[in-house]
Amino acid sequence: MPQDRSLAALGLDVVPALRPLAYPGRPAPYPALLTGDELLPLGVRPLPLGQWPVAGRSLDEVLSGLGQVPIGRRQPVIAVGSNASPAQVAYKLARRGITSAVPMVPVRVRGIAVGCSAHIGRAGYVAAAPYLDPAVETSLIVSWLDQDQFRAVDDTELPNYRRALLPGGDFAMTLPSGERLDGAYLYVSTYGVLADPRTGLPRPGGGDQAALLASLIADSAALRGLLGPSPADWVHKAAADSGLRDRGRRAFDDAGWVLPQPGFP
Repeated sequence: MPQDRSLAALGLDVVPALRPLAYPGRPAPYPALLTGDELLPLGVRPLPLGQWPVAGRSLDEVLSGLGQVPIGRRQPVIAVGSNASPAQVAYKLARRGITSAVPMVPVRVRGIAVGCSAHIGRAGYVAAAPYLDPAVETSLIVSWLDQDQFRAVDDTELPNYRRALLPGGDFAMTLPSGERLDGAYLYVSTYGVLADPRTGLPRPGGGDQAALLASLIADSAALRGLLGPSPADWVHKAAADSGLRDRGRRAFDDAGWVLPQPGFP
């Protein structure tokens, strides 16, 4: 891997909030500590996360050296969309003047799949949202957030999402070290997830945003008239007009595509 650990050098610097068709952005490709615009790799060890090595010291030591709280005083938060992107997380925190020292680790999560939220976000994209599927195991990025970071991320998610606490006994969450989490927070869409009209099942989320929007435009004359004819038109129009975003969300309802998700804790 290159010695330059900047997000730009790693090809991880695209911010979906600024480039909506790039949503959800590139996730952290390995266990890492995000510090400003750098992503420092974490060494996986059969030890508690705070003792994993980074830059020749333990993670907790590095956090302390940065004036930040250790892992034991942070909350694990699962990302299904752009919060898995170091660039998006750094952008959200920097806009609020908050230090972006954030451990980010791929974790295997049982029982959670990734769909599409049944609303249109402020940046114009259709964001990812979790749904329950006990048969699946998904690799998702978990970030350990301090109190200020947690509040800042809440501010970007609420009220379109609500925060659920997943218990580890019901949703197995396994770190690369084999350690299990006792629990973690997850943002669940208050609108439900979108169904694929061909199958009635949730549309897969978290993939190519342009392809998703093109499919929605093709499947709905109402959405085509409101936000088409192209994905670029969609994000441009939707980002500029909150009323248009609301009309687009209602078009999802009118098409019968919305699947509520009442089963989360």
